[in-house]
Amino acid sequence: MIALETPLKIDKAASAMLMGVVLWIIFILGAKEILPMGLSESWNAFQNSTDFQSFMQSHPNGGFEDEANYFIGEYEILKHIGSISEILFFLLAAMIIVELIDKYNGFKLITDRIKTQSKVKLLWILCIITFLMSAGLDNLTTTIVLIALVRKLIPEKKDRWFFASMIVVSSNAGGVWSPIGDVTTIMLWIGGQITALNIIKNVVLPGTISFIVPLLIISPFVKGTIKRPEENNINSDVTPFEQKLVFFTGICSLLFVPVFKSFTHLPPFMGRLLGLAIIWFITELIHHKKPEHIRNHYTVFAVLKKVDIPTVFFFLGILMGVSALQSAGHLKILSVFLNEKLGNVYAIDIAIGVLSSIIDNVLLVAAAIGTYGIVSPADLSHMADATYASNFLQNGTFWEFLAYTSGTGGSILIIGSAAGVAAMGMEKIDFIWYLKKISILAFIGYLAGAGTYYLQTLI
Repeated sequence: MIALETPLKIDKAASAMLMGVVLWIIFILGAKEILPMGLSESWNAFQNSTDFQSFMQSHPNGGFEDEANYFIGEYEILKHIGSISEILFFLLAAMIIVELIDKYNGFKLITDRIKTQSKVKLLWILCIITFLMSAGLDNLTTTIVLIALVRKLIPEKKDRWFFASMIVVSSNAGGVWSPIGDVTTIMLWIGGQITALNIIKNVVLPGTISFIVPLLIISPFVKGTIKRPEENNINSDVTPFEQKLVFFTGICSLLFVPVFKSFTHLPPFMGRLLGLAIIWFITELIHHKKPEHIRNHYTVFAVLKKVDIPTVFFFLGILMGVSALQSAGHLKILSVFLNEKLGNVYAIDIAIGVLSSIIDNVLLVAAAIGTYGIVSPADLSHMADATYASNFLQNGTFWEFLAYTSGTGGSILIIGSAAGVAAMGMEKIDFIWYLKKISILAFIGYLAGAGTYYLQTLI
């Protein structure tokens, strides 16, 4: 239904929400058959927890079905909603900040410096900027910022779809070689599977290849020039000082998140909300002495009307659905199946990357971390197959290649990454259009980058 949104004329947010809720309904109704099979490690841990003991004391005659329903409805789903909310508030705050910058015409400071009207030159400029920004910012926020720029530069819808899609490919490629460029690299970095210096050194070239190759393939077919949209004068009440103040405050608040995370160890969305609060204060103070009709036009409340709320609900539905599969144990089954059937770290990681175009890469990486633990050097000498096990050392081949494949594999489908979902929501990109025009390019780039990493290990 999500893929056929255009012909069905049913918004993808509705389909995603339906999927997410129905999967949890099926899970809780089938709990008696699902949980006893030991598919959820959380269930085993929960049975030994104080929460479970308290439940049993208050329900001394409760059967297994009651225990399972309690576990799913009062424990498991709320645990996932917490992690999902982190992503949603992170996205929502970023969207509000970007819309505020746009409201104050801040992006004009960048677009005025991009003089070229050639489509192919503009494509390369924007993709390179995206690739570099996503490593220092993150791929989701970078995509939101760059698509806001594209709206200022390109009037035609199909041209914007193409540019936005290539921005998604570039942002995912840029996020894989930085410890703060993607949620999955952050997970691997914090978990100790990779270190910052090694992920930069060993994955930057494969990441570069994964977006350069699609650009080289498509560039000969990108012809013509772009006539920029005519600028309106709705921001005539904003002074140049106010424009620059909001722009630089907004950009700094976006860049501040990794510093906030490192300093406080709080989740990234808290840093994003702090940045939003600061810029909210600033915009309120700028206009507090101006007439009410001007003040109301430039506040956060005015911007909220332009924020794409259906995209937030689409994210919610997708993540709820995948979290149900995780809780029921299906992702664990998948990772064990890959290990048994493939048995090669390169093949396993490539398969995980392709799957991440359908299933959220965060949950796939979480399942991989849970399935394949970090091997310590001390244990390596006692293992029968020490050569294979060495791939799972810190900075081992499996973990570094997983960072690459799980990030760039999401570009194969528009719904395969947070950046893609954000672009799909902001520009209403059609799933089938992306599948026809971009997916093959992204897949070729994905394989080219994977091949580059493999060759690196042989040298």
